[in-house]
Amino acid sequence: TPAAETPVPATPATGRTRDPLTPNTLRSIVRELAERPEHWIHHVRLSTEERWYRRLVADEDHEVWLISWLPGQSTGFHDHGGSRGAFTVALGELEELSLGGPEQGLLIRRISAGTTRAFGPEYVHDVRNTASGPAVTLHAYSPPLSSMAHYDLRAGGLVRTSEEGPEQW
Repeated sequence: TPAAETPVPATPATGRTRDPLTPNTLRSIVRELAERPEHWIHHVRLSTEERWYRRLVADEDHEVWLISWLPGQSTGFHDHGGSRGAFTVALGELEELSLGGPEQGLLIRRISAGTTRAFGPEYVHDVRNTASGPAVTLHAYSPPLSSMAHYDLRAGGLVRTSEEGPEQW
């Protein structure tokens, strides 16, 4: 399991269910937060073992995570358990791998500081630090993550290999 710190307590539930936030709304949340490092920079830690992460916001309709990445650290291919999401690189640079359509194959994107990616509930990707220095990202999910499945990339495509829930985070 990646190195983690105790998350910020969730906002008390009101008993009502809200619609998930859109990927564009989540994009705005992480972009605006990245522009205010005084709200998160003091939480950043670097872990040589695995990616380090800390939940900054835990609300009933979304959550926000802060993640640090040292060179060589990656997520592996994973989904977001049906949640919509967005992330921005606040410091450093990362690489994102995803599968395009049949004509596109494997897509590889360099994501530099200031770049934000947003995605829908079915998105599967692998994010990795292939740069020579650390990176820091902010991630938002709606609804809050309830599970994540992991996949192996094989000749025939992605094959689901495992699933984890919040108890592993």
